[in-house]
Amino acid sequence: MIESPYLLAIESSCDDTAAAVMHGKNVLSNCVANQKIHQQYGGVVPELASRAHQSNIVPVIQQALQQANIDKKQIAAIAYTQGPGLLGSLLVGGSFAKSLALAWGIPLLEIDHMQGHLLVHFIEDVHPKPPSFPFIGVTLSGGHTQIVWVEDYFKMTILGSTLDDAIGEAFDKCGKLMGLPYPAGPYVDRLAQEGDPTRFAFPKPKVAELDVSYSGIKTAFMNFINRETQKNSAFVEENRSDLCASLQHALVEIILDKLTQAVATQKNKQIVIGGGVAANSGLRNALLKKEKDEGWRVFLPPFAYTTDNAAMIGIAGYFKFQAQNFGKLNTASNARLKF
Repeated sequence: MIESPYLLAIESSCDDTAAAVMHGKNVLSNCVANQKIHQQYGGVVPELASRAHQSNIVPVIQQALQQANIDKKQIAAIAYTQGPGLLGSLLVGGSFAKSLALAWGIPLLEIDHMQGHLLVHFIEDVHPKPPSFPFIGVTLSGGHTQIVWVEDYFKMTILGSTLDDAIGEAFDKCGKLMGLPYPAGPYVDRLAQEGDPTRFAFPKPKVAELDVSYSGIKTAFMNFINRETQKNSAFVEENRSDLCASLQHALVEIILDKLTQAVATQKNKQIVIGGGVAANSGLRNALLKKEKDEGWRVFLPPFAYTTDNAAMIGIAGYFKFQAQNFGKLNTASNARLKF
């Protein structure tokens, strides 16, 4: 067994083509090629995404190997995202990973994208002391909102999830209604820091147990904007910062209420956050306040590891490599993969 193997990791679940090289739990390189083409459509176009992956994947992998300053002969295995995600995008990354593994004569490591978001906290130097099992994991992105009970690196149980839209989608779609560029989430966050989060109130959905819903608040926000712009065509422009602050406050409160409930039911105060929305300042500040006021132990990922990246696939691959849990060449990519 190689204690600190060199691993190549490939991530292609949506519109970012990413590659990383790991040495044990250390990240030697973490390269991402973004696809700007989707901005003009206000959202990811799956066919365009898969074509862009085909163009980006070779140079991104070459860049990752060059930055890591290692020879491909040192790579012990290749970790890749099996799912969930856009099927066309997953197929590009998965097919390339299998081809490389076959050509280089090394094993594959099949990784669940959502597990990678949580396991990123075990990368060397991310935390002085990483989370201890068990803990409550939370994945927040444009496609997922999940509360997860994590008992081991790959023993995870979903306690609650969105019944409709993900929190990231709500940020983006509501931001689009205010004329913000895609992806709108970061713009909402920046404007929210200049606004009053109590200026406008939006309804909070009543959902059983630890599930959440974001479609209702998205509809309420749209109806509110339509009503107010009929009275004053400049309403959004004149109130954009307060609208962003109030929207962000409402979206964060929904998941925060469920986390408070999860802490009580699971009798566990370790909260581990992953996903693109983990970069949101409103969420981070609210969680840190819970840590200060209620004794939660909150683990927030570095900003570089919040959005889709290959380092999170690499660290998950490291633990699979240690368990000798290798993949197969005939394993299919799975757009709806569930752990």
